[in-house]
Amino acid sequence: MDPEARANRTAVTEFILLGLVENEELQSVVFVLFLFAYLVTVGGNLSILAAILVEPKLHTPMYFFLGNLSVLDVGCVTVTVPAMLSRLLSHKRTISYGACLSQLFLFHLLAGMDCFLLTAMAYDRFLAICRPLTYSTRMRQMVQWILMAVSWACSFTNAMTHTIALTNLNFCGPNEVNHFYCDLPQLFQLSCSNTQLNELLLFAACFIMAGIPVVLIIASYIHVAAVVLQIRSVEGKKKAFSTCGSHLTVVFLFYGTGVFNYMCLGSAEASDKDKGVGVFNTVINPLLNPVIYSLRNPDVQGALWWVLVGRQSLT
Repeated sequence: MDPEARANRTAVTEFILLGLVENEELQSVVFVLFLFAYLVTVGGNLSILAAILVEPKLHTPMYFFLGNLSVLDVGCVTVTVPAMLSRLLSHKRTISYGACLSQLFLFHLLAGMDCFLLTAMAYDRFLAICRPLTYSTRMRQMVQWILMAVSWACSFTNAMTHTIALTNLNFCGPNEVNHFYCDLPQLFQLSCSNTQLNELLLFAACFIMAGIPVVLIIASYIHVAAVVLQIRSVEGKKKAFSTCGSHLTVVFLFYGTGVFNYMCLGSAEASDKDKGVGVFNTVINPLLNPVIYSLRNPDVQGALWWVLVGRQSLT
């Protein structure tokens, strides 16, 4: 490539992340709230992971996937929140072009994994409830690892595709991102190139990464509901719905905010709403997931009690 053409390719070498609020007093409040949320999120998810590792009763496929979900939640909140806290503390709102792309790549890598992992968890519940006689064979350890490996490969491909496609856009200024982390819809607004192809790519990726998993999850739970409704035992129904209800709540929160954020492509007029959705995606969801999965699960509660208090878990 001609050196001059390369130099003109992206005139912007850094972006300015405007953050959530402009007022300095409110920034102090935001710093405290997000620091607290970050510590609670990391602590809660690592506690869930530790409980799963130390409690033999939780060494099952369902909790294998739940442990991986906790790891993803820690990764997702770590990709965005510490950098935002650092900027609030230093009053430096700039982020380099390369760091912005790295943050975007990691965020989409982890968010994509969430999509596939939630689908794998729905498949696990389908097999456990609808195919109990063949469950141990169909969901053996090798199958679990294959599902995870395929999920990572697909998510990596998706994140890398978006990142490479973004490097083909020109950014000539302005360079102010009305958000607290780098994401595709907001960067599209700043590009002086035609972003139509990138937007079509994002729409197609949303269909593959979110649309297909949602259809599979819905199909799984239609079969699950049909079987559960035939159970005569009230206690059996309650246990099945309790397990599935936690997963469905997480699915609803994750996909509900994700569809709003990416299918609307964040118009300039909706930037404040986009930031609210971003807070939900990166902070609230990872914060709520440990609570949702432990609130009505005595096995997880017993293991958490053992981890946090040091007493013997319930047997």
